[in-house]
Amino acid sequence: MSSKKRGLKKNETNTNAKRDRRLRFDRNQTPVLYHEATKQLQEHVIASETDTDERLQVYYRKLAREGEKKDAELDEQERKERTELHEALAEESEDLKGKAEMLARASFRSLEQADELESRLSDVKNSQKKRRFIPPAPANTIIDFKEQESGHFASGMNFYKIYLVFFIGSFGGVVVEMLWCLLKNGYIASRAGVVYGPFNPLYGAGALLLSMVLYKYRNRSWIFSFIGGFLVGSALEYVVSWGQETLFGSRSWDYSAMPFNINGRICLLYSIFWGILGVWWIKSIYPRMAEWILKIPNKVGKILTWILLVFMIFDGAISLIAVGRWSARISGQEAASAFEEFIDERFPDERMERIYENMEFGEM
Repeated sequence: MSSKKRGLKKNETNTNAKRDRRLRFDRNQTPVLYHEATKQLQEHVIASETDTDERLQVYYRKLAREGEKKDAELDEQERKERTELHEALAEESEDLKGKAEMLARASFRSLEQADELESRLSDVKNSQKKRRFIPPAPANTIIDFKEQESGHFASGMNFYKIYLVFFIGSFGGVVVEMLWCLLKNGYIASRAGVVYGPFNPLYGAGALLLSMVLYKYRNRSWIFSFIGGFLVGSALEYVVSWGQETLFGSRSWDYSAMPFNINGRICLLYSIFWGILGVWWIKSIYPRMAEWILKIPNKVGKILTWILLVFMIFDGAISLIAVGRWSARISGQEAASAFEEFIDERFPDERMERIYENMEFGEM
């Protein structure tokens, strides 16, 4: 047997082995021979390309012969044949464009499926590794399966999941910022965004937006999460900074000294950090949170979510009023009502400065 035939025989054996492995994991009673269908499709595409090439060669020869004659030299029958040929070539061109578009869509979809399959497999493998200190995050594909099988109250990206992610993010962001301040400066500083509790809605909004935008890419490769995090984080920082300055005349951060900044509200370096956070978030933090949420019973979880929502609305409203009065006091405006006097007494400047250590007021 020649080396070429032995090579073909070996390739055929490997292909059959791959097909058998796929069939062993197919639990349908009548398994689809995906390998055979794919092979037939490839053969059909190749045969179609060959037929098209042969047909085009015939057209090219006809076009070359027909092109030698000027319009004035043709009789009525020849003009008719020329018109028919031109129409046939135009139709052939449109057919080829349609086929190319269809194949491009199929190719793009196949690349998407391959990327998702590789990503799911990689995430599951990473979740199965043993680590000494911090256990690996569960794979998103495992979380999806558990949510679907259990009919959990916070499945997918519904209202309950969205709000719980927001609440956890509001708390977790403050904790991380405080620990970072301790490591960097040697002391703990408040990073809260509301007057009651260690919560910051900005971090919650970031967690919520990252989860909602990146959720559809949770089982895709990291580059999608990086781009999503880059764009979402930058947009969020800019809008919040602009809103705070417009409403209260204050800023909690200023990147004017950083290169590639836009109005001091965002800069390239922190946008890259947001991109990295996007990958870390959807591949590590979100599945951990989703796993914790899965442990909450359905009835308790729904009631708890509504209680936390009412609390956060109340906390946010009081905080806006307190910051508004703080800004007004700095501008020399006296309380105009008994309610404003109550706010001034309950939230004096000293308390507000402890809560919002980084807040600075400029000219309104």
